[in-house]
Amino acid sequence: MRNFLLLLLLAPSLFAETFDAGDGVRLWYAERGKGSPVIVIHGGPGMDHFSLAADLGPLEKRHRVIYYDQRGGGGSSLPSDTALLTIDHHVRDLEALRQHLGLEKITLLAHSFGPAIAAQYAIRYPAHVEHMIFLSPIPPRRGTFGDEYGKRLRTRLTDAQIKRAEELSFDTDNVTAVCREYWSIMTPPRVAKSISPTVVKSDLCAAPPNALRFGMTKTNPATFGSLGDWNWTADLAKVNVPTLILHGDEDAIPMAMVNEWITAMPNARIVRLEKTAHFPHAERPTIVFPAIETFLRGDWPKSATRK
Repeated sequence: MRNFLLLLLLAPSLFAETFDAGDGVRLWYAERGKGSPVIVIHGGPGMDHFSLAADLGPLEKRHRVIYYDQRGGGGSSLPSDTALLTIDHHVRDLEALRQHLGLEKITLLAHSFGPAIAAQYAIRYPAHVEHMIFLSPIPPRRGTFGDEYGKRLRTRLTDAQIKRAEELSFDTDNVTAVCREYWSIMTPPRVAKSISPTVVKSDLCAAPPNALRFGMTKTNPATFGSLGDWNWTADLAKVNVPTLILHGDEDAIPMAMVNEWITAMPNARIVRLEKTAHFPHAERPTIVFPAIETFLRGDWPKSATRK
């Protein structure tokens, strides 16, 4: 019944289901479109596919796009034991999804935190990855990322906005309203100054209230905490999967840190987008989606560089 209700809430052409991923966890996934398979890995951690899906329409016109909610969020299981929310569990879930779908090779499209899962998956299962596309990725090495990101984000907010955002608690019965107020404050600084935040059509607060609460209060700290002082650069040097990175020059994630993906990976290139921030697929769709299509046809976009 739960799956049927979920299906009714979505577009009629969207197939939705859950499957057993192990550890007593069921993962929610959905498919839209036809063509080569592309698995979408949303950010967060602790969010869900709704944070991306409404802005990926152009991809669905040419490909079989597979969305899934990571464990600890959205329509997937919310494990009472937070020890089941590590990066290793997320990587194993992605492999379980591939096997469940019966796919030998997959393309991974990942946003924000999502590339952490995609990269770890490619390190462990390189034979199953055809291409990877990273949109506004966190860096492959922690370094001073937390400090730099926080500093850049805070400069785009007023003191009153910072104070209000810090006051808001997701550990409340009124979590959906809190979520919407929080993102009304925190979405604008994640979009380029010259672009209206309304270009982002995806809903960051569409999950059921219990999933919103769990994702932000349990999954997010547990998964991020499991990364420790991360540095994947040595392992990435062994990954030869073609990887296209698209990153905006106004993203609070510093470009210099994102550049480390292409210095670490032998077959990665980056498209640096001007006047673009954390949602390049929504802010610059006429650049981003043609670049992705060129890449998936086996060519590099002209603007992609190793430098």
